[in-house]
Amino acid sequence: MSVISAKAAAPAAADLARARAGDPAAFTDLVAPLRRELHAHCYRMLGSSHDADDALQDALLRAWRGLPGFEGRSSLRSWLYTVATRTCLDLAAGRGRRALPVDLGPSSERAVLDNGPVGHVAWLGPYPDAGHTGGPASPDVRYEQREAVELAFVAALQHLPGNQRAALLLFDVLGFSAAEIATMMATSTTSVNSALARARRIVADRVPAVSQQQTLRKLDDARLRELVAGYATALENGDADALVALLTEDVTWSMPPMPHWYRGVDAVMDFARELPLARCGSWRHRFTSANGQPAVASYLRPPGSSGPHLPWSVNVLTLCGERIAGITSFLGVEDFTAFGLPAELSPPAGGHSS
Repeated sequence: MSVISAKAAAPAAADLARARAGDPAAFTDLVAPLRRELHAHCYRMLGSSHDADDALQDALLRAWRGLPGFEGRSSLRSWLYTVATRTCLDLAAGRGRRALPVDLGPSSERAVLDNGPVGHVAWLGPYPDAGHTGGPASPDVRYEQREAVELAFVAALQHLPGNQRAALLLFDVLGFSAAEIATMMATSTTSVNSALARARRIVADRVPAVSQQQTLRKLDDARLRELVAGYATALENGDADALVALLTEDVTWSMPPMPHWYRGVDAVMDFARELPLARCGSWRHRFTSANGQPAVASYLRPPGSSGPHLPWSVNVLTLCGERIAGITSFLGVEDFTAFGLPAELSPPAGGHSS
């Protein structure tokens, strides 16, 4: 052990001893460096940042209560992932898998104007990027940390049974060995390898060959800003033609919790023109990032109102080359707090603002 790692291990060992003796502050210090990655793991398992909040809180409570039984045969990190994974599996068994509109049926060729929200579906939610690391968890994993929260990847995970989902994440995203995972999940290495093989086949069929991280690395920063600003400006101006000019021919647009979704420029254009954006009211936007992808938070002020613009949706953009290939507009105010976004935007002094 190097001098530096020995110095780092000493406080951790001291915190562990105090935590075992019943010091909650020591336990908080002990788990603090791992909270963010554990939360991201819970999100991948459950497909909802709100469920991830609940799961992490429950997992840490279980860990605190079970700490006297932690014998140190594995690392603290491995033990906490064991507790978090089992907590998520318990929650997933009771709540079912999360979905996007594309999972419910085929796309609509024409605008559906009576498209009301569907409340009985557990919808996949967006994940804020603030503080999320970008590199791989270890040298031999298949996915970078940001790739592993991309919408397509997390959506694909929802089609896996819980044990397969856990095996894939623990092995391909977090770098645990099959033997470690077998211990964590109280099963055999053979079962882990079998679950991992099945999970990889299902996920490979559902995720694009090129990840968003690969696309973003090839995209000029100026072009990315132009795309995101162009999307926001088109909405603010109610300019469907300007919006469509930014899109790929096979673009998709969905708006959970609305069940209908659209594929292709013609269908998206029909929707944008049948429900003119300007008729909704006055729009303002804040740029953000979600699921390792560019995103735009939309605020709306109804027609005739002189009050503030209020939260409407978090729009996660999926890119292909230098165009927008997918828009997933998560409607509702519940995600704005998690993203650290303001609860309202005051009326601008003049003109449009983003």
